[in-house]
Amino acid sequence: MEINDLTPAESRLWRAFASGADVDFRAPAGSTAADSDDPADGSTWGPERTVRASVLRSLLLDGPREEGRVAALSLAGARVTGQLDLQYATVDHPVRLRHCHFDEAPRFYGARLRELNLSESMLPGLISHAVRVEGVLRLTRARFDGMVRLAGAEITGSLYLEGARIEAPDTEGPVLQLNQAVLGADLWAPGVHTVGEVRLTGARVAGTVNLNDTVLDRPGGTALQGETLAAEADVLMRRADVRGRLELRGARIPGRLDLSHARLANPGGTALRASSCVIGELWLREGPPVRGTLNLRRTQVDVLFLQPEMVPAWVQLNDLTYTSLIPHEPAGRRLPMLEKGDSYLPFTYEQLTAAYRRIGDDDAARLVQLAKQRRQRRTLPWYGRLWGHLQDVAVGYGFRPLRAGGWLLSLLAVGSVAYGLHHPPPLKPAEAPDFNPVFYTLDLLLPVISFGQESAFAPEGGYQALSYVLILMGWILATTVVAGVTRTVSRQ
Repeated sequence: MEINDLTPAESRLWRAFASGADVDFRAPAGSTAADSDDPADGSTWGPERTVRASVLRSLLLDGPREEGRVAALSLAGARVTGQLDLQYATVDHPVRLRHCHFDEAPRFYGARLRELNLSESMLPGLISHAVRVEGVLRLTRARFDGMVRLAGAEITGSLYLEGARIEAPDTEGPVLQLNQAVLGADLWAPGVHTVGEVRLTGARVAGTVNLNDTVLDRPGGTALQGETLAAEADVLMRRADVRGRLELRGARIPGRLDLSHARLANPGGTALRASSCVIGELWLREGPPVRGTLNLRRTQVDVLFLQPEMVPAWVQLNDLTYTSLIPHEPAGRRLPMLEKGDSYLPFTYEQLTAAYRRIGDDDAARLVQLAKQRRQRRTLPWYGRLWGHLQDVAVGYGFRPLRAGGWLLSLLAVGSVAYGLHHPPPLKPAEAPDFNPVFYTLDLLLPVISFGQESAFAPEGGYQALSYVLILMGWILATTVVAGVTRTVSRQ
């Protein structure tokens, strides 16, 4: 391209490129004209700040050089007309197009770039599948009215998306595609606002994924698709507002998945699916209750920071394993979570029991085991449920052994008073020992111990019926005590 073919604005940019100087068409800060510098109004900007995309392409592929200087395209406050098409191109110069208005979506498909900065610009989309950036890609506070396609991108540095807004009202596909992308540092996107699906499937991030204060808006659909996402540090979503499904199945996060103060809402569907994941720490705290299903099946977590207030009405915890559960809450606050699934899952009770035992709270661990037996009882046939009720009433399934002593003392008192007021006649008066109502009652209650009283006396009428009741209750108590103690010892 000849310089004689350029407009004054383009000529200024052409001369600046060789030395890497900045070209800024914006009005000075504080001036009245600065109010018209919003890139959203860029379609009204005149020729004095308009640059053709073909000029930018010519500069990047075959622009002038200045000895001893690093050539760079550094442009701000311009309207770019036409499509900036750099598909499969290799660009050795930094590309900085900040605070610009693009009439058409740039195309960097398969390109090789040193640096790309589109911060605070207004674009109808971005087509950059399989782009490779030898540095950082900055889209800070950029606004997109179409899809941002970065699937398969390779960025040796960080991807900056903080404060960006992405909407694609005329498409049903994902508005932000980062599936299979590889980032050598961080995905830095706090405060990003998307209307539509964000896709991070299979992405690899060598640092932190920062989605704090984001708004991911796709009610009734998948707001963030992050299956098999791998981040080598943390995934931060503090104060995030997720309106739709948060899908993280198979993710690998050795650091922290932080959902503190987050709002997760997908009524009638799954709000958070973090199944089959390996996570260092999972934080669900200080936020409103999750609206929708919480699915943590087959996930391994070292530290589960879960406040009971955030647990929704329906959870799936099959084979969820965790080393520690914080904050420390009474068993009565944790147990309702185990009742919110679709079936009885013994493993969930065992996990909660183990968590309490690790911190030495044996009383809470026993309460969890008692709740497990009661929950299991509901799955048994009628005769199993009946026997379960007897064990529960008698000794609390072995976890409340003092209850058996209370029953024994109560029955002993009843029998002692009844037979003390009305002595049963002896079978052989000449050979019968002196009658003792206490030891006679003990003889009836204790199946394997004999004090010689039961065999020497024969009650009559209602007192005989009382003796049968005491014998039966003695056998029930003995059997339930043995069953409960056996269960407790085997658990230890």
